[in-house]
Amino acid sequence: MRREEVGKKVKVRDASKLRVGIVVAQFNEDITGAMLDGAQATLERWGVKKKNISVAHVYGSFEIPFACGRLAAKKKLDALVAIGCIVKGQTRHDEYLANAVTNGLMRISLDLSIPVGLAVLTTNTLAQAKERSRGEHNHGSQAATAALVAALSV
Repeated sequence: MRREEVGKKVKVRDASKLRVGIVVAQFNEDITGAMLDGAQATLERWGVKKKNISVAHVYGSFEIPFACGRLAAKKKLDALVAIGCIVKGQTRHDEYLANAVTNGLMRISLDLSIPVGLAVLTTNTLAQAKERSRGEHNHGSQAATAALVAALSV
């Protein structure tokens, strides 16, 4: 199966009983805001009720795992979507940050048995991030789909 076919093969199912949390970083808000819109549109398309969607805003991507854990514990969630944007700078800071965030999210997922859809972009430029945050390449939408598929599969 070709990569571009993956998202098209996912059949929309009834997710109306699920409680979903979204944690979105405010840093690079033009990028993360577009991914938040994509995630919310996907949740709506799958039938998740608005009252069952909790959105938390954090400053940057580093705070996403902490907020995911707290949100999951408070709201008794069935799935999470993590949205952030890390753009490469002149140092390797982006690599350390991305590693810490993904490890933290994996820990949340395994420790709490909650699927986490990953929409924390790690790009070389803002232009790449913009491309991955809009239209059919919207990683927020893709992460929401991944989280819902996992939550409905077990």
